[in-house]
Amino acid sequence: MRHVDFSPLYRSTVGFDRLFSMLDSLGQPDSGTSYPPYNIERTGEDAYRISMAVAGFSDEEITLEAHRNVLTVKGERKEEAGNDGAEVLYRGIAARAFERRFQLADHVEVVGASLKNGLLFIDLKRNIPEEMKPRKIAIGNGSAKTAKQIEAKVAA
Repeated sequence: MRHVDFSPLYRSTVGFDRLFSMLDSLGQPDSGTSYPPYNIERTGEDAYRISMAVAGFSDEEITLEAHRNVLTVKGERKEEAGNDGAEVLYRGIAARAFERRFQLADHVEVVGASLKNGLLFIDLKRNIPEEMKPRKIAIGNGSAKTAKQIEAKVAA
């Protein structure tokens, strides 16, 4: 098990606390959950889509929650009523409950979700506020007219 101590860097940096926490969490093994499988796609300049294979789940059995940069997808399948006395000999279609969490970047919001052919599509969009976007700053020519000199008044 490898563990890197970032505490000396916390003292010498400002604003990178979240970055180091994310790096530290990468070293920790995931709980081994690989169900349900998913894809993350970039569909545009600031648009993304998460596709999850949730075969056998209806839209009433899946809940989505976005809270503080974490998207949580939960699925809980209801027990099926008896199928005309049929007995299941082999169950290969997963019917277990699941919970999958996605860490969203700053200013990324969930736009919508749809369920089609056993695939759950979650559309995301990154909306950067105007004050956070890069802007051009004019450079002055440095003439003497623009420079003001402040002189102190002599007390009499």
